[in-house]
Amino acid sequence: MSLDLLIPFFILIILVIYLIFTRSKFEKEILNSYEHKFEQWKKHNSSNEEKIEHKELVGLVFKTGYKIDIELFEKSVTRQLEKGKFSIKAK
Repeated sequence: MSLDLLIPFFILIILVIYLIFTRSKFEKEILNSYEHKFEQWKKHNSSNEEKIEHKELVGLVFKTGYKIDIELFEKSVTRQLEKGKFSIKAK
């Protein structure tokens, strides 16, 4: 009687092992396929353009007595000045 239950159990174990191996093989094939496509994309990608940052005149700084006045040509820079995102270079 116990032999009757062992046969389906072994069949189930064999089936599970088979499915685990086929899934791992499938995952490896998919991974290799995507790696190959990524290599092709890197080879044909034309985004090698370098952005060159340049200086832009946006305002003037004047000293009148003990007070420093800043005159801006663009209003977009006021936020950066208010937040303190600037550097001072003295020559």
